[in-house]
Amino acid sequence: MNSRVSQQLITVQQVDNVLNPITESNGMPNLAYTSNEYFNFERDNILSKTWVCVGFASDLPKTKNSYVKPVNFMGMPLVMMRNRDGLVQVFHNVCSHRGMQLVHDEGAIEGVIRCPYHSWSYDLNGNLKGTPHVGGIGQHKDARFKCEKHGLKALRSAIWMDMVFVNISGDAATFESHIAPLVERWKPFLGENGLELIRSSNVGSHFELPVKSNWKLTVENYCEAYHLPWVHPALNTYSKLEDHYNIMFEDRFAGQGSYKYNLSATAGTHLPKFPSWPEDQLRHAEYVAVFPNVLLGIQADHAFAMMIDPIAPEQTIERLRLYYVSDESLNAKYDACREATLESWKVVFAEDVFAVENMQKGRHSPGFSGGVFSPEMDLPTHFFQKWLATQAKAALEA
Repeated sequence: MNSRVSQQLITVQQVDNVLNPITESNGMPNLAYTSNEYFNFERDNILSKTWVCVGFASDLPKTKNSYVKPVNFMGMPLVMMRNRDGLVQVFHNVCSHRGMQLVHDEGAIEGVIRCPYHSWSYDLNGNLKGTPHVGGIGQHKDARFKCEKHGLKALRSAIWMDMVFVNISGDAATFESHIAPLVERWKPFLGENGLELIRSSNVGSHFELPVKSNWKLTVENYCEAYHLPWVHPALNTYSKLEDHYNIMFEDRFAGQGSYKYNLSATAGTHLPKFPSWPEDQLRHAEYVAVFPNVLLGIQADHAFAMMIDPIAPEQTIERLRLYYVSDESLNAKYDACREATLESWKVVFAEDVFAVENMQKGRHSPGFSGGVFSPEMDLPTHFFQKWLATQAKAALEA
């Protein structure tokens, strides 16, 4: 079992050290950031047990035909599909016959998905529809073989704020209960239905950034504002360190907020605002990590979602989507404002690359054994590490 093998790399005592009070705690050990074996252990025993983001629904355009997009999550081939009725589902991207990867390229599908190996075919609901010569030459059906038992394997999935979430193990609590505490927290800003107003644009919405580090370092860095004055000098001019506060709630949300976020004045943007956003808090913003791999931000005039895509132990892709408020925000007169907003966030996230990549290099030093925490400034980062350690310990002791 993965947990038994990984005990050679990481011990219960090491994860217990993470769970100590913050003034006595050490961070996760180096091998949790560098080992391919631990990367797979983490996938199978931690990330697979909860809800993880694997893509964005807006990447599957609504057309008269169906649309497919293959994704690879930590080495696991998946495929997102939008059928003709607009329903988005996620399946394991393998033919039920001999395990051939089915979909290699994204695009519209007019008919069925056909396996390139023996030409078995599936509709966009995952049903097995065609089995050429399954019963012998010219015998495309066989009473001994039940097609209805051998469709594509669907994953539990949910869409929220345009993100496509899956629960790989199939036994997590419902996604609605998973995300409910954050929805409730943001009601004073967004109202009951504010997220239904968000829109993605072809201009000023998309950004991807490859990073040579473990995925966890991106989340840890995002959770705290401690590094702000030194890593983000421009951001620190309109959202200063002293204007920030820590966020930690339930067992899966952590981050930071700002009382004086003021990009609109700095970048000269004037975009439509969330109608429920309080007028006396227009410079308020919150940045919350939803464990394990989603980073969210909300401001009065836009929101963003970043999927942290773990490619390998020391390779990550940050996939950012910015969202604006209402159809009006997509008007061409706001193109420059959206572009300016995106460019500002590009600068911020690009500045973080130096930090996380050099922390990754440090994880190869025998002089570092997980590090320590500021008892005040690192509280959200320690909160995330405690979540990781709790999951790892449960798997190691299973």
